Amino acid sequence: MSSETASSSPRGTLSATSGPPSTYRFPRNKLKMRQTQPGKTPLVLVACGSFSPITFLHLRMFEMASDFVRFNTDFEVCAGYLSPVSDAYKKAGLAAGHHRVAMCSRAIEHSPWLMVDPFETVNCNQDGEPAYVPTAKVLRHFDHEINTVLGGIEGTDGVKRKAKISLLAGADLVMSMGEPGLWAPIDLDVILGSYGAFIIERSGTDVDEALSTLRQYENNIWVISQVIQNDISSTKVRLFLKKDLSVRYLIPDPVVEYIDEHRLFQEGPALETKDKEKAQSENPPSEPSSTKSVKG
Repeated sequence: MSSETASSSPRGTLSATSGPPSTYRFPRNKLKMRQTQPGKTPLVLVACGSFSPITFLHLRMFEMASDFVRFNTDFEVCAGYLSPVSDAYKKAGLAAGHHRVAMCSRAIEHSPWLMVDPFETVNCNQDGEPAYVPTAKVLRHFDHEINTVLGGIEGTDGVKRKAKISLLAGADLVMSMGEPGLWAPIDLDVILGSYGAFIIERSGTDVDEALSTLRQYENNIWVISQVIQNDISSTKVRLFLKKDLSVRYLIPDPVVEYIDEHRLFQEGPALETKDKEKAQSENPPSEPSSTKSVKG
């Protein structure tokens, strides 16, 4: 999961954005608009990250959180969203936003409650270039779409209530939040104070130490134990792909097929030459055009 800082990291940079294009539509096809459990508060989980590519661990995080919520809280999960970061994040190994959205969409195609929101990837600045969207703004976006535009979630009594929007992330994120000066205090107040977070424990991380510096938010942070350890990461998957090793059973089959189809995460002179030859054969030289291309 990504972090946003008060200084050098782009996660803390508030770019001047013109917002998403007019063609953007908030995904709601799997959002449960009516609760089935009386007395529960509707909850929507949001995972922000690179997803380059999405792995089974990303998907398992949602399932672990759903189980935890059912047995340990007074919430009812009404939806889960993956929000891939903008291309403006410029992280090493970051595939183009439209590819990451497509891979996530294929990965959750058969899930009854998970959706992909391309909001971050389609936001542009005033020059039409990809604009970075801080996590705090992403959570506000979900709050607005679900609680303002849609008016909340209907309870079993027929009364609509405001859904709680919460961040879903790995332990490495909360560890970074606990480091003094790394995150902007105003962003932490929004993320952990206003919305809250469900954190998945990972081996080798001391969540308790991180939480000791976030005591003011302890009632709005839920830590979920990872009973079956899973250390699959997008970084490791990309490394396998660069070495031409199989990644099947590390990531969903539809994602493997998409990566093969679009030849993603493969680097080297040979591939670059093939790409140039392919591009030249499919797009022969033409007269110069004054029309600017639009990044997709």
